[in-house]
Amino acid sequence: MAEYLLEMQGITKTFPGVKALDNVNLQVEQGEIHALVGENGAGKSTLMNVLSGIYPYGSYEGDILYEGQVCKFANIKDSERKGIVIIHQELALVPEMTIGENMYLGNERGHKMAINWTETYAEADKYLRMVKLSESSKVPVNTIGTGKQQLVEIAKALAKHARLLILDEPTSSLNEEDSRALLDLMLEFKKQGMTMIIISHKLNEVAYVADKITVIRDGKTIETLDNRGAEPISEARIIRGMVGREMTNRFPKRENVAIGSVRLEVENWTVHHPIYPERKVVDDVNLYVREGEVVGIYGLMGAGRTELAMSIFGQSYGTHFSGKLKIDGKVVRQRRSEADAIRHRIAYVTEDRKGNGLVLSQDIMVNTTLANLGAVSKFSILDKDREHEAAMEYQRKLNIKTPSVEQLVGNLSGGNQQKVLLAKWMFAEPDILILDEPTRGIDVGAKYEIYCIINDLAAAGKCVIMISSELPEVLGMSDRIYIMNSGRMIDEMKAEDATQESIMTAIVNAGRGD
Repeated sequence: MAEYLLEMQGITKTFPGVKALDNVNLQVEQGEIHALVGENGAGKSTLMNVLSGIYPYGSYEGDILYEGQVCKFANIKDSERKGIVIIHQELALVPEMTIGENMYLGNERGHKMAINWTETYAEADKYLRMVKLSESSKVPVNTIGTGKQQLVEIAKALAKHARLLILDEPTSSLNEEDSRALLDLMLEFKKQGMTMIIISHKLNEVAYVADKITVIRDGKTIETLDNRGAEPISEARIIRGMVGREMTNRFPKRENVAIGSVRLEVENWTVHHPIYPERKVVDDVNLYVREGEVVGIYGLMGAGRTELAMSIFGQSYGTHFSGKLKIDGKVVRQRRSEADAIRHRIAYVTEDRKGNGLVLSQDIMVNTTLANLGAVSKFSILDKDREHEAAMEYQRKLNIKTPSVEQLVGNLSGGNQQKVLLAKWMFAEPDILILDEPTRGIDVGAKYEIYCIINDLAAAGKCVIMISSELPEVLGMSDRIYIMNSGRMIDEMKAEDATQESIMTAIVNAGRGD
């Protein structure tokens, strides 16, 4: 029997003008959880796409050995037949279809003439129990939360008889409770003999779950760390391998902080669900933000943070609005439109950069100017030279790593995509920026750069609202912190008075009705 279940030897993958992987090696033992870490653009997902056949044999150099045999996968079906199943960061589920239909889509039970629905749902229910989901497989996917959808993806992989399961950022959209439950499930699968590769930027989770950690930097294998000692490998040690240097401070200090007068006020703001109008998703919320201030909003999944942000931004979410929105003390009477919010110099950086924030099929130049075309137009005619100059300016300002501003945004790493999204709204020249999960799915180096940008915006007198599911980030970046639960603001704390314990205690007490 082979010493390793999987060996990837000398993998080199080149795209036009870019060497994404340069002689990368990876060895994974049977029954271990192996973490793959590195900065955005390091080549982690590219390596897994090579392994799973998304990039077929012949499009890369090097060898894949699985159970000691050389594999030449022509497509993803080839790798799945070997029991290698990948779950991508963006969930591949059809919302309107049932859980069972999703689990067996492209892998239907029955014969050519008809699908055996009895077998389909019985088998699906069996795998749902294995991932500890109590829902019926006949339930539509859009009726369950993101955490449960992630478990459906794992159940779907089990239904394909996965022996090597690849999870790409499996907890990026989950709260802390759901994340820990998923990691514990992985540990259970390991006890049953399953082998897993996890890609994650959440280094505390990597240290918790992984047996070994392979670091990739700039498309090259840097080192493999053994995490099976008495003490887990520290985050600082992993970061040093990822970025090639020590990062002594995860959050940059803000120099010469000058917080001015109140610019934005939200009073008794109530918003109802767009489909179930009897349900309040934002319930009598009050908040304010001052000039030059970074205000954090924290809450568990379903707290109503995104719904609040989108409703402030041109009432782009919800129905039956009530309450007041004030800018510089004056009530803003908005029409229900994002364009109206932009005219009032409000910007909303969405948590879903790929779905709602960027046009992935267009270049950096187009995306940068999209929210303020008037600044690069004359007599309603787009001036391509001015558009190019504007994109170049923000590419330099935000250090967007790209050979050209004419590069398609879909080809950039997650961190650079996030910078383009920030550039788009900075070019709109807002006074008030609402940043919804601004560092989701990006590495520690890119996060630090985003934090510096946020501090620069505050230093320039902008009002910044930052929504985040990561408590250390909220504590490290905010001047004040609002805490949400079930659509209501339940507490407000100064950053210097707030701790992880005090914030979670407020949420727990609110849930009890204390």
